[in-house]
Amino acid sequence: MATDAQATQNALSTPSSWKDLLRKEDWWAVWLGLGLTIAAVWLFLNGSSIKWLAVTPKKWSHLTELGTDFQVNAGRYLAQFALWAALLGTGARSLGWRLRQFLPAFALIYIVSTLIFALGQWNEADHYNLEPPLVALALGLLISNLNLLPRWMDAGFRVEYYVKTGIVLLGATLPFTLIVWAGPVAIVQASIVSLVTFGVIYYVAAKLGLDRRLAATLGAGGAICGVSGAIAISGAVGGKKQDAPVAITLVIFWAIVMIFVLPIIARALGLPTGVAGAWIGTSEFADAAGLAAAQTYGGYAGHAQIAGTPDAALNAFTLMKVIGRDVWIGIWAFVLSIVATTRWEGTGIHRRADVGEIWRRFPKFVIGFLLASVIITLVTASASYADFKKAITPDLVGPIKNFRTWAFIFCFLSIGLTTRLRELASAGLKPFWAFTAGVAVNVVLGYLLSAVLFGHYWSGL
Repeated sequence: MATDAQATQNALSTPSSWKDLLRKEDWWAVWLGLGLTIAAVWLFLNGSSIKWLAVTPKKWSHLTELGTDFQVNAGRYLAQFALWAALLGTGARSLGWRLRQFLPAFALIYIVSTLIFALGQWNEADHYNLEPPLVALALGLLISNLNLLPRWMDAGFRVEYYVKTGIVLLGATLPFTLIVWAGPVAIVQASIVSLVTFGVIYYVAAKLGLDRRLAATLGAGGAICGVSGAIAISGAVGGKKQDAPVAITLVIFWAIVMIFVLPIIARALGLPTGVAGAWIGTSEFADAAGLAAAQTYGGYAGHAQIAGTPDAALNAFTLMKVIGRDVWIGIWAFVLSIVATTRWEGTGIHRRADVGEIWRRFPKFVIGFLLASVIITLVTASASYADFKKAITPDLVGPIKNFRTWAFIFCFLSIGLTTRLRELASAGLKPFWAFTAGVAVNVVLGYLLSAVLFGHYWSGL
């Protein structure tokens, strides 16, 4: 995931300008996600649909059925790949990535993602827990750590690029009324957890003798939005060159652990999908990893007395992580930059903090997420429930949801393909213990808030 961390660092370390609209990953995620959403709406309003391009593998029980499905829909898969390659490739070119490296790597991503998607549609997949997010991650880790691919292919394994595009598309499947209803709860819950988690990590790090700048960077990585939070705060407080990479390493390590652990524990506790999604959104440290965990748990809906719908897990996670935690990054960077410049010595900061810092650090893809939600909500506001289920879901919302699922699988596979386990061992013990203390508090407090204090909100999604 190093390539995405570097891209995020570059995006967060330079002032915003109009050029950012075509040169920043966040904005390209907005243009791609909103572009697909607007195209879907335009076709729907004119009596057509993008569902021909939104092809996904069908449910199957025998390989012959799967083979037939691929043969019948080969043209649709090729057209979909061409569309994804054109859209993502255009963004990649504007972002300065080499297309001769990006496109071949993306072709591999698409082919493997198709096979993983198909495996998840096997009627025995639930029995063997072959959820696509977990399969994609495990397969990617195996390929990456056995060095089965050349490192130049990392150019196409863009975790943040795919997940941000997927989150914008997720907005188109999440009614804005739900955001308004549950958003305040998400903000309150996220604020409690973020303040406590940051405080614990910072306190333990300081007690272990770590520099305050590193302590703040570690705390932000655990409290706000993972990699982006660590990079933004490291820059805001004048952290040393190695501070952000150390925090990023620990974020990635615990994010991957939580992908497997949180769904297992939540399932053992029999949590409703909405409650589990909120807990994952509170306790996970990275958007991509959290989405993998939430989507995995959503797959358990209806099995072993797990109440709720698959979408409830994703919706609750998104409200908690994207709306509740990610949006605070600019404010945290602004406040901590003031603390660093006025209270800490030798930070290396030579620029006075200003309110514009909040906008510069704000995750712009959240804007796309909200706009996509508003667009679909306005288009479908006058429809009855029967009309929504009969026409709007299959012709408008369903196809967008399929594109969203593809983007997330690209992301999950890329997490594994860019994670080298040996590199995760370089963070050091003191930062590890400080961050782990925050993890322990985060998980316990997140459960109490999601399942006990605000459980009635999340179970009702």
